[in-house]
Amino acid sequence: MTRRLKRDIPGVDWRVALPDVAARGFEALFAGDVAAPLPLVVELGFGRGEFLQGLASASPRSAHVGVEISYRRTLKLARRLARSELRNVRLVQALAQQFVQEALADASVACFWINFPDPWPKKRHARRRLLQPEFAALLARRLVPGGDLRVATDDAAYALWIDAALRAQPALVNFHAPEPFAPEEADRAPTAYEQEWRAQGRALHFFHYKRKD
Repeated sequence: MTRRLKRDIPGVDWRVALPDVAARGFEALFAGDVAAPLPLVVELGFGRGEFLQGLASASPRSAHVGVEISYRRTLKLARRLARSELRNVRLVQALAQQFVQEALADASVACFWINFPDPWPKKRHARRRLLQPEFAALLARRLVPGGDLRVATDDAAYALWIDAALRAQPALVNFHAPEPFAPEEADRAPTAYEQEWRAQGRALHFFHYKRKD
């Protein structure tokens, strides 16, 4: 039996429509809650939302933006945030590519987080993978100098794909060089999916690139 989706927001609704972001900008949308100027921390595809919520709780003076295509997941996290005291999070229901293209300016993001995106393992579906070379180049442009791009995957084939896409960007430097990625990262909290996959014994791949100063 499927539970009925609760749609009421028991407090402030921190969801923002993509056209409003493009029209007003994040400094206006965070006004009164986070001091400007505000390089953003952006999670693309926040899933269950616990990772984004943890980031925002740990850094209350930073502006955090979660982007998720799923209406259901966005609504559920909006309800949880409304019951919390966090005021430094905004949620946008949108495709990650469209959000980065339309809502962000160059050199405006302090950190991008992309946790376990769909690997689209079948060869004919590879074009649907998020980390295409063109998108990697766009992410690099949106980062502030010295900004971070953090990506995680549990899929070995996708890890090779991500490595190739990120290594090809002249504006990015691999923090884990000479290794392409790290099997562990002590400075990050695990996502719920990550904990499940660790329990299954899956190998994990963590990428950390920085934009050149």
